[in-house]
Amino acid sequence: MSAAKEMTREERMATESIGKLMASMTLPSILAQIINILYSIIDRIYIGHMEGVGANALTGVGVTFCITVFISAFSGFVNSGAAPLAAIWLGKQDRDHAEKILGNSVSFLVICTAALMAVFYAFQRPLLYQFGASDATIDYAVDYLTIYLVGTLFVELALGLNAFIICQSRPGTAMLSVLIGAVANIILDPIFIFGLGMGVKGAAVATVISQALSAAWVTGFLLSEKSSLKIRRKFLRLERGILVSIFSLGISPFIMRATESFISIVLNRGLQAYGGDLHVGALTIMQSVMQLFSAPVGGFTQGMTPIVSYNYGAGNFNRVKQLYRWMIGLCFGFMFVSTVTTMIFPEFYAGFFTNETALAELVGRVMPVFMAGMLVFGLQNGIQPTFLALGQAKVSLFIAVLRKIILLIPLAIILPHFFGVMGVYYAEPISDIISATTASALFLVNIKKILSAESLAKIR
Repeated sequence: MSAAKEMTREERMATESIGKLMASMTLPSILAQIINILYSIIDRIYIGHMEGVGANALTGVGVTFCITVFISAFSGFVNSGAAPLAAIWLGKQDRDHAEKILGNSVSFLVICTAALMAVFYAFQRPLLYQFGASDATIDYAVDYLTIYLVGTLFVELALGLNAFIICQSRPGTAMLSVLIGAVANIILDPIFIFGLGMGVKGAAVATVISQALSAAWVTGFLLSEKSSLKIRRKFLRLERGILVSIFSLGISPFIMRATESFISIVLNRGLQAYGGDLHVGALTIMQSVMQLFSAPVGGFTQGMTPIVSYNYGAGNFNRVKQLYRWMIGLCFGFMFVSTVTTMIFPEFYAGFFTNETALAELVGRVMPVFMAGMLVFGLQNGIQPTFLALGQAKVSLFIAVLRKIILLIPLAIILPHFFGVMGVYYAEPISDIISATTASALFLVNIKKILSAESLAKIR
């Protein structure tokens, strides 16, 4: 495709009607995120219904969530840090610099893969015990994680680089990368788990194969002539200045994702200490439901972010205002309605993951409490990526740290001393409400200053 045609494809982000542009950019991303989350959701549904061992197997795999989320967090430096930065430089009409960002991102992800695999293979069993596994669930956790780690590079490349396809105004192509892997996983899961009798190991094998297919699609496209941003050998060499820019913007989404891992550790340990395996299993189900509703919001903001970044880079501030109003408003509305359904019908959602009465009844009691903060958290879901799209790393980082590190983790440790096992569940809504309120206040105070030529000139 000619350079002129590619320029037209990208410049539509500054000229096309907002409604049409939002639909074309976000719908594929939303579908892609929903499909992507099915990787873990489908695994847990099948595992939770394994005859006789479903509850323990589900709990064991749920404990590995701490590690799998931490691994995927490193892709956040790229998909939420490097890709928006590349979109800003595309808006500035500097394609070479955008491709340098892409090349450095590839090298960074390969280095991360080697380090993560070495650490987790060496210490997986003691770490899993520390993260909430018991003697009854540890073998299921180890079986799953040992195989899952083989696909670490596939996870990093598929999750990290797909955003570079979206920022070219190609959300449909990006969606296919996720669709290929997720469909493969849905098909392969029952074959390996039940057909071949591999149980938890089969779920991990299916996941690795599926992630490999997604990674092959993404990297193949970014190496092809169809891509206007290409992986080029000359840009693979790491450059300090580019890495600093990527880290500055990507540190917030990395911390948000990595602290999900630390939060899971704290919650699992607290629930194991005050309630036992059944409560750890309940958390696995509730986190799965939360992921299911967060996925469409994540897809929507992922599709919107390059539009906001491009227009910000081009200095189209009035258009930026229209875009972020849509983003924040729709995120809040969707999360509010979704959360209401989980609070009214908690046992309905539990039924997807288990047929054990005791576990379903426990979820029915605690889910309305655990999910309550999500009624307002949609505000932060929209504000956080808006700050990222506008290159505001420091404010975004503070919001991430506030909810996860300053509020949730300490509350999950302190409150059980006063309220027992329910204190662990109370920590989530309290931190969500305070964090969303703070994010909203910061946005209202800072947005006018951010949308100025002086602020844009500071983006490097």
